[in-house]
Amino acid sequence: MTWAIFGTMIVLLLLGFPMMIPLVAGSLIGFVMLFGGLSQVDTMVQQILGGIRPASLIAVPMFIFAADIMTRGQSATRLIDLVMVFVGHLKGGLAIAAAGACTMFGAVSGSTQATVVAVGGPLRPRMLKAGYSDSFILALIVNASDIAFLIPPSIGMIIYGVVSGTSISELFIAGIGPGLLILVLFSIYSYIYAVRNNVPALPKASWVERRRAVKRALWPLGFPVIIIGGIYCGIFSPTEAAAACVLYALFLEVAVFREMGLKQLYATSKSTGLITAVVFILVGAGAAFSYVISFAQIPQDIMAGIGIDGMGQYGVLFTISIAFFIGCMFVDPIVVILILVPIFAPVVSSAGLDPVLVGTIITLQVAIGSATPPFGCDIFTAIAVFKRPYWEVIRGTPPFIFILLSVAVLMIFFPQIALFLRDIAFQK
Repeated sequence: MTWAIFGTMIVLLLLGFPMMIPLVAGSLIGFVMLFGGLSQVDTMVQQILGGIRPASLIAVPMFIFAADIMTRGQSATRLIDLVMVFVGHLKGGLAIAAAGACTMFGAVSGSTQATVVAVGGPLRPRMLKAGYSDSFILALIVNASDIAFLIPPSIGMIIYGVVSGTSISELFIAGIGPGLLILVLFSIYSYIYAVRNNVPALPKASWVERRRAVKRALWPLGFPVIIIGGIYCGIFSPTEAAAACVLYALFLEVAVFREMGLKQLYATSKSTGLITAVVFILVGAGAAFSYVISFAQIPQDIMAGIGIDGMGQYGVLFTISIAFFIGCMFVDPIVVILILVPIFAPVVSSAGLDPVLVGTIITLQVAIGSATPPFGCDIFTAIAVFKRPYWEVIRGTPPFIFILLSVAVLMIFFPQIALFLRDIAFQK
């Protein structure tokens, strides 16, 4: 049965069907083979509806909507300008600013693809003019967007939390440490690149310009305060923080900056609705698929086949990391989380691993995979946004992928990179 389910899904993928079709087809085949026909198809429908029932999933369209509003308005540009005036004059300053802007925008959007669009659009022309190669610029923006998947709010963490039953608030706080570590390492590499390639630095901004940039960015800087501060202080749950984030984004772009009118809001709402529909269909189909593979004990068969039970905690974490990294090189991160988390859940529990640590490592791995050839989704976002050929987008990625994988290895051996802030925030 395992071969029938996964074989059908692979064939449908190769034929070009969107991922929701293979997921539903695999679930349907499983129900037919397990129950001898379509008599239990109502159970499959119940599982699909149950998959999108958790209240915490409401945060997903909220954060998508808030990110879309900010991208179309002034918030993203003001955050980028803030980073630029403080680090633009350093050697490699523009590249460091790009990585910093990805981190700041990640703290208000939670989406890697939204970060590629919001940061890459205004900064790529400046970096080209300053003397950076296009392959370096594209690789930096694509891979620095991974930080948005770790810095809260993270849509990937929300999906993982729902599927695994892990606290989303704890996951959010745990992602801050690894995200900042990646920012530091990317900044060091950008400095080395600029020195080796003799890229000139920009003129140093005056303190008047810096004060002006800080003043302009004060309103957008309220987003991380609302999200992280609200969750940390117990004022908001992640779902409530998402709703507050949308209200704040609307307040800024409509009332304060006067950047959006009814026509723009309608277009933004429509875009968010379409993206949310796709995500929720995937989540529902993933829930039905998880029910099938759990009922058929496929996870236990797969784990026994690779001998993971005798690997110990380090072996389990390395196996999980490799599986998610490879999976996201070919398939959308949300789908990989929906399929693989239920498979590894029994092993994570039996190995006594902290589910928050596992979730943070998984989130990092799916982010890395989404920016890794051959089919990482962020690569194709960059191709569409910047209109550059595939090989030019991926040519500069190896050093960044090496840095990201190094952080993943460090998290396995030094889990406090992720858990230190979580333990402080939740007194564990």
